[in-house]
Amino acid sequence: MKLLLAIVAVAMLAGCASLIDIPKPEQPKVAVRSIVNEFDTMPAPSTGKVVVAVYGFADKTGQRKPSERLANISYAVTQGAETWVIKALKEVGGGTWFQVVERVGLDNLAKERQIIRQARQSVGDTNELPPMLFAGIIIEGGITGYDSNVLTGGAGIRYLGVGPYTEYRQDVVTISMRAISVQTGEVLLTSNITKTIISTGSNVSVFKFYDMSTQALELELGSTVNEPVNYAVRSAIEAAVVELIKNGARKQLWAFQKKKIIEGE
Repeated sequence: MKLLLAIVAVAMLAGCASLIDIPKPEQPKVAVRSIVNEFDTMPAPSTGKVVVAVYGFADKTGQRKPSERLANISYAVTQGAETWVIKALKEVGGGTWFQVVERVGLDNLAKERQIIRQARQSVGDTNELPPMLFAGIIIEGGITGYDSNVLTGGAGIRYLGVGPYTEYRQDVVTISMRAISVQTGEVLLTSNITKTIISTGSNVSVFKFYDMSTQALELELGSTVNEPVNYAVRSAIEAAVVELIKNGARKQLWAFQKKKIIEGE
């Protein structure tokens, strides 16, 4: 009977665990806005797409995945962030802003074009390949910071050996991005974005002695939720792209296209 009561108590306290208020630090507003609104609704440029090139977007932190028990050889953040940069440049404002040329796999592209030339020459085809598109702006930068356990804490309560416990942890990732003029080498625009990463864990435990302290009962239920680091990096990159566009408009490097007003609306 006592065992049944203990199990019922655990089930009831499991529901109470979700009621514990975990402090959630406010995320940078620019990162939040860019994901839910500005990134997709950015007005198109008035002069057409801007041709840009991305050669790489390196992890400059050198950080390994945080671990309290063992040395981890895996990196804390992605080593291929340039894919997120290219994707963000292609999709910002519904794909109306940037025309991205391939530079990450430039060697492969050059080899393939050489194969096409040789194949055409072997069959007497004198048609030349059109010249490759060149970029007016190079997008540079990287992941410049990853700080783990910036904020940690927890809350719990136990009565007669039965009770819930919740803990949380906050990490922070920082990226830097800049736009460089190909003609002059001048750094035209810069942006720095910080994004928080939240991890939470909840559990309920029971520890009881029965039969004159000769038998012990111990039960534990729990779960952990970790925000993906890749999602945080992607969010920060998209926010940085939005900031570059807005800063460029402020410096009159480009202008937003005015929305046409349709008569009768």
